[in-house]
Amino acid sequence: MTKNEVLKELRALEDDQIRAVNARHGDAHSVNLTALRALAKRIKSDHALASELWSTTNSDARLLATLICKPKQFSADELDHMVGLSATPKELDWLVSYVVKENKHKEELRLRFKDAKKDFVASAGWMLTTERVVKNPEGLDLTALLDEIERDMKKASPRKQWSMNHCLAEIGIRNAKLRARA
Repeated sequence: MTKNEVLKELRALEDDQIRAVNARHGDAHSVNLTALRALAKRIKSDHALASELWSTTNSDARLLATLICKPKQFSADELDHMVGLSATPKELDWLVSYVVKENKHKEELRLRFKDAKKDFVASAGWMLTTERVVKNPEGLDLTALLDEIERDMKKASPRKQWSMNHCLAEIGIRNAKLRARA
């Protein structure tokens, strides 16, 4: 399928009620996610098409892109750029969960993103830090992370607070010695 064919099909799947509900949550997609996943299954993996779809400002197209891309083919700079373009919480969540976490550059990006000035980018860094706490905490200074959370969370944006709080919870859940502090 071409980008224009996909965009035409996405327009045909749009639902104003879905758009209204998602708008209340800060999201912009208007296609039922089950229908979006069915379209992705039909397209299968198409990295070039995924890159074209992400370059649009269409949230439905961007979500579809995360489902049909080949995460390991992106460079760190490409993913950095894509995270910076994320315009809604769902776009960011899917991009980090389905693409960045599957990429070999995720640790480099975690460090690059965590202290970024842009809200969504910093949130992505904390999402990756949380994954690291859960799956591969060796080498992380968990006490320093707790210090940082304690120092910065109150003044952080709601989106970044959410990600930092998730990290805080996982530190407490997974580390008995730090549980009371967390």
